[in-house]
Amino acid sequence: MITLEWLYILTGFFFAAWSILSALDRTNGKRWGNAAFWGLLAVSFFFGTHFSDLANGVLVLALVGIAGFGGLGRGDPPTTGLAERQALSEKLGNKLFLPAIIIPVTAVAGTLLYNYTPLGETGLFEERRETLILLGVGVMVSLAVCYAWLRPPLLAPVEEGRRLMDSIGWAAILPQMLAALGGVFALAGVGDIIGGIAGATIPEGSLFLSVGVYCIGMALFTIIMGNAFAAFPVMAAAIGIPILVIGFGGDPAIIGAIGMLAGFCGTLLTPMAANFNIVPAALLELKSQYGVIRMQVWTAIPVFVCNVLLIYFLAF
Repeated sequence: MITLEWLYILTGFFFAAWSILSALDRTNGKRWGNAAFWGLLAVSFFFGTHFSDLANGVLVLALVGIAGFGGLGRGDPPTTGLAERQALSEKLGNKLFLPAIIIPVTAVAGTLLYNYTPLGETGLFEERRETLILLGVGVMVSLAVCYAWLRPPLLAPVEEGRRLMDSIGWAAILPQMLAALGGVFALAGVGDIIGGIAGATIPEGSLFLSVGVYCIGMALFTIIMGNAFAAFPVMAAAIGIPILVIGFGGDPAIIGAIGMLAGFCGTLLTPMAANFNIVPAALLELKSQYGVIRMQVWTAIPVFVCNVLLIYFLAF
């Protein structure tokens, strides 16, 4: 059986390669910080499921220490020049998007085939992890297509990946950290506290207000924490499950899915979602680091209103 652990190991190899290449990159004045950071992430993916909670916690604190004390720098891996990129763009045109399209197509089509054909009876993939595993398969298929079609240097994908990750820096793992923070908040009982406050504030039997508070809470917690996955355990424990699902008998699938969309509206509005909003502004060299957020406000607000209405009319 192919399990999610296989995907962790595959990802760990990429982080390990970036660590080694960073250590060898003399153009980066902070190469040892980069090497340690990506190396620790590789260790996390290789052995994290086998470590104790304490060991994983120490590893995370080490990552935070390296990033927090400015230990990361930007390397200068070998890559194509501007003229070469322009020539390839003119030659290949929109065909360049083919490798990127292969990944989601493999994940979606593979999941459907696996779940709705006799293939699913083989037990090839770990249960309820099929899509994630097939996403990893899609990456490898896309990489193989790139090698066969474009014939890049052997280390080109790894070097280009390192160049991008060095540009993003610590913000690349922010979603993973914040999602874990949401789990910590849920275990600490933050959801129960908010649920108690909401229960005392919302008039009994008021479905629309309950839906509104749930969606607003998802958006606000996402704005504070920077990630809807971090907000969801808190708001699900506070309002989503006890009030909307159990209390009003709502459809949990709809409440969960659209609640996450309400959280994503918060993602569009917050600098805490640095990898989505601040990093692109830096990479695009915008005049304002909040330029991306300003453009997204007018999408986030109407989409949020639609999410509230969708839950209200579809889930009950």
